[in-house]
Amino acid sequence: MSTSSPTPTTPDELTAPLDLLLTRGTRGVAARMLPDSSWSRFGISLAGRPRTVALRGGALVRELGAIVAGTSDRAPAKADKRFGDAAWQQNPALRRAMQAYLATSHTATALLEDADLDWRDHERMRFVFDNLVEGLSPTNNPFLSPLGWKAMVDTGGLSAVRGVRAFLRDMQSSPRVPAMVEPDAFEVGEHVAATKGAVVFQTRTFELIHYAPQTETVHATPLLIVPPVINKYYILDIAPGRSLIEHLVQQGQQVFAISWRNPHARHRDWGADTYGAAILEALDAVQCIAGTTSAHVLGTCSGGILAAMVAAHLTEIGEGDRIAGLTLAVTVLDQTRAGTASAMMSERAAAAAIRDSAAKGFLDGRTLAEMFAWLRPTDLVWRYWVNNYVQGRSPAAFDVLFWNSDTTRMAAALHRDLVLLGLRNALTIPGAATMLGTPVDLGTVTADSYVVGGSADHLCPWQSTYRSARLLGSKDARFVLSSNGHIASLVNPPGNPRASYRFGEPASDTPDAWLATAETATDSWWTDYAHWLAERSGPDVDAPHSLGARQYPPLAPAPGTYVHHS
Repeated sequence: MSTSSPTPTTPDELTAPLDLLLTRGTRGVAARMLPDSSWSRFGISLAGRPRTVALRGGALVRELGAIVAGTSDRAPAKADKRFGDAAWQQNPALRRAMQAYLATSHTATALLEDADLDWRDHERMRFVFDNLVEGLSPTNNPFLSPLGWKAMVDTGGLSAVRGVRAFLRDMQSSPRVPAMVEPDAFEVGEHVAATKGAVVFQTRTFELIHYAPQTETVHATPLLIVPPVINKYYILDIAPGRSLIEHLVQQGQQVFAISWRNPHARHRDWGADTYGAAILEALDAVQCIAGTTSAHVLGTCSGGILAAMVAAHLTEIGEGDRIAGLTLAVTVLDQTRAGTASAMMSERAAAAAIRDSAAKGFLDGRTLAEMFAWLRPTDLVWRYWVNNYVQGRSPAAFDVLFWNSDTTRMAAALHRDLVLLGLRNALTIPGAATMLGTPVDLGTVTADSYVVGGSADHLCPWQSTYRSARLLGSKDARFVLSSNGHIASLVNPPGNPRASYRFGEPASDTPDAWLATAETATDSWWTDYAHWLAERSGPDVDAPHSLGARQYPPLAPAPGTYVHHS
């Protein structure tokens, strides 16, 4: 791998916080909030701008006076749903508390901008400010919240008892954040991961699921799905009617999916090569079962990183034609630009994270979930704080949040390898990374490619996925920008009138230039993808009457056994 990473020119994009999760996921949130050198530079910068600080402070004092006098017109933004209850406007005391909070938080945010920090310090301090400002909102205070008082009256005080009980339960173990869904809200294999199929191959590392055809004929060339290594695979089979796997099966695709084993400390040595070899084993089995010499590969997020590296490895050993088409969904290969993630990435932080996971043998998915939640405190922490603790209510049953809470561990060696890939941006430099002993040069991957980004993706911003698409050497390439975020862009079934996507060849030098010329279509990209696959999947053949093959007999019904391992 390379020894240095490119220096970003402007902080106009947030790159994939996968790096942030992997490097800071070994530390508690409180430790990340403690004063450090960024705090010092923030203080020194403001000390050098006394006039600016005085103006901000004076404006705040004057506005607080107007708030006390009842003459302030300060109001929450239309998009701010926290103060939706009428009591925040009609009760004089609550209205003043709301306005004082909004005025103070506005001043704090303005001072952060006034400090004119470099992009690293700015992003680090923004993380701190976001969490402090959101946490201090009066809507989170059980003694002020009108929602809490109304719940107390409605339940005769039982809401407070339920809230305290839920708080104590959630704080007993990681992740120490309010539960977003009850642990028994869904059953894997019944309500989620419910598409019919069978496990036809099992190794120490993964199970391979072959899905039952739902059409009389199928396309000859099969599809192998490589899911993320951080979460369980079934986000792509989340629920009937909302499952990408189910949709592709219904379109006549022969679909296979890897279900990764949840590693323990004894699996600490499972690195990128281990997972790359597993993908090749799965590819061998898929080609044998389908009777073909090639297969499509769909990788998502971290699974997409590994799939792309395996494709480069196959090209290097002269077997690149085994990949009929390479699909990467919400996958970042090029992390040139920087934001929160790279701001918090450093050689020192990376080394500390690697040491921590090596000592345990793994990176705990529950810690990752906690870090992820605090990246979006309003939506993923304080919303549920109010619902669960202040109002004493159970969170709504939502399958995607159930999947999100069904966490896995990451083997220490793989954690090390992914951290170093991100820190050095190694996949942008031919030969700077290796897979199974061969240098990785993504530019040699000539298979047709289909790359998907999410327009509101906070984890893998679409600009980063676009630049990643340009790393591949595909002569026939398609970049699709789906509406919605990291998960909603994947769980995006046809029929949603609000859904849309843009598409085109990733030929422009910059994401914005591509966006200016891309075509727009309504509804879900799933339909477009199924058509793209069909065009590259050979003739239709009779659907198999049984799953697997003689060498790969069915071992268990889908979703298998590994998905149930905790």
